[in-house]
Amino acid sequence: MDQQHNSAAFSYFEYAGMDARFGEKSLDEYFNPILSGFYPDPSICRKGNDFFLTLSSFSYYPGVPIFHSKDLIHWKSLGHVLNRPSQLNLDGIRLNGGVYAPAIAYNPHNDTFYLITTCVDGIGTFIVKTKDPFEERRWTDPIPLPHVGGIDPSLFFDDDGAAYIVHNDEPEGTPEWAGHRAVWIHAFDAATDTTFGERKAILDGGVDRSKKPVWIEGPHLYKIRGSYFLMAAEGGTSVNHSEVILRADAVNGPYTPFGRNPILTQRDAPEPRADRVTSVGHADLIETPEGEWYAVFLGCRPYEGNFYNTGRETFLLPVMWQDGFPVILERGTPVPVRVKKPRLPDAAGAHDMGSGNFLRRDDFSAKRLGSEWVMLRTPRGEPWFRLDNKLVLTVTDASIYDAGNPAFLGRRQQHTCFEAETEMVYTPKDRNEIAGIVCYQNEANNVVFGKTFHEGKLAVTLTRAALPRSDRRTGTQEKKPVAFETVPPELENAPVRLKVRGDRALYSFYLSFDRNGHWLPVAENLDCRNLSTESAGGFVGVMIGPYAGRQRT
Repeated sequence: MDQQHNSAAFSYFEYAGMDARFGEKSLDEYFNPILSGFYPDPSICRKGNDFFLTLSSFSYYPGVPIFHSKDLIHWKSLGHVLNRPSQLNLDGIRLNGGVYAPAIAYNPHNDTFYLITTCVDGIGTFIVKTKDPFEERRWTDPIPLPHVGGIDPSLFFDDDGAAYIVHNDEPEGTPEWAGHRAVWIHAFDAATDTTFGERKAILDGGVDRSKKPVWIEGPHLYKIRGSYFLMAAEGGTSVNHSEVILRADAVNGPYTPFGRNPILTQRDAPEPRADRVTSVGHADLIETPEGEWYAVFLGCRPYEGNFYNTGRETFLLPVMWQDGFPVILERGTPVPVRVKKPRLPDAAGAHDMGSGNFLRRDDFSAKRLGSEWVMLRTPRGEPWFRLDNKLVLTVTDASIYDAGNPAFLGRRQQHTCFEAETEMVYTPKDRNEIAGIVCYQNEANNVVFGKTFHEGKLAVTLTRAALPRSDRRTGTQEKKPVAFETVPPELENAPVRLKVRGDRALYSFYLSFDRNGHWLPVAENLDCRNLSTESAGGFVGVMIGPYAGRQRT
């Protein structure tokens, strides 16, 4: 990076969650969600006593978070599957493009872990694989699968070593209604990592074509007690989301739907209800070594209507069996907050960044960034950050408002009620430079709280950008200064502390020039529903973190 560029130094970053739903629980219970914040589209597999979980990452880098657990509750981050530029080219890709719905699978026939996914707007469907998922650098570079279209692919390894890929794509011929899709199956050769033969549609439309179901997607295949099960999401990813199950005697079908589908949904749960969870679906099943079955799935925690800033999160529930079919949750039953723990050895202490209320502080003293930090798109050239017992961000020309790789590091907002703060040393060179904290939903919807020039004077300013998804095609982004606080001349080069406090839709912003607990409000109770998925659209949640860049005029 050019030494002429200015930089901002952050001495720490602290995040604390304070949600009322995470109150008391007994020692034999766990909290839902098991991974709070933007951790969508969970996929799970097991080797022996070890469970592995992967999630979608869209256009964040590194891509595809991966976690390990011994008890399905306490999850330790193993980093990211796609962790180097050769694996993940996100150049110029919109935030809600990128990597969709990765699925992890273990093949006992060659003792190999596979991850299959689709880079939308990128290279399409591909696999990566490893013998050792505990070491993130061991995952291979992408192996493209050009004959697998659509989205949401997953791998299934049968008892005899045969392998198959199922995925969502358009149906044969012309779709008959909006959202009409099909689930397709391909034979897969694990020796050559290629598909072969003709693909076949094993589910067209959904479990009941007469109702014109929409968006059959996220399919998984299982073989349980000699039968094949096809499980998929249906109804779209919002409040009508659900999970359905079908069964067959042969892997290619025909598949017969369960008579009491869906096996998971919240669309008919009672209203109002406490600790409300909505939009559940995109599930995956796993069997424990003790022969019990569980499901991971995504869900959302709205604070009002369908507004939520935390994105789609990962939940866990035990599976019931009815008439030979797995059922995740009885119709009309709300997703519980507290659930009895699985009968597995307790792995408390291995917990890294999961559920409940917690405080996390990073003083940037490690040699590398923690796995909670991600950036926008693939970094190119010289790095714009360094660690030197603090985090130093170089001011770059890339902006958070564009599809580039700005000097921004984000960590997930994991709670509806939270606080995030940092201490920064930074003096802008001109009115176009700014550094501070960003609350980021996407390129068009974000809040920047930082140090810059305002009307010729050094100040800490607050700028809110909003573009509702209803106006995305015809409207223009509203980028509006909200508030500012002039920096006293004697403190222009002094450290400044910045704090964001969120309470559902309302965010408050504070600054301090001392360490004695005195915080000066810059703006309180700012309506930040522009950071919600309901307003902004897309599939991600809010990321919060340090930023240094040049403002777009």
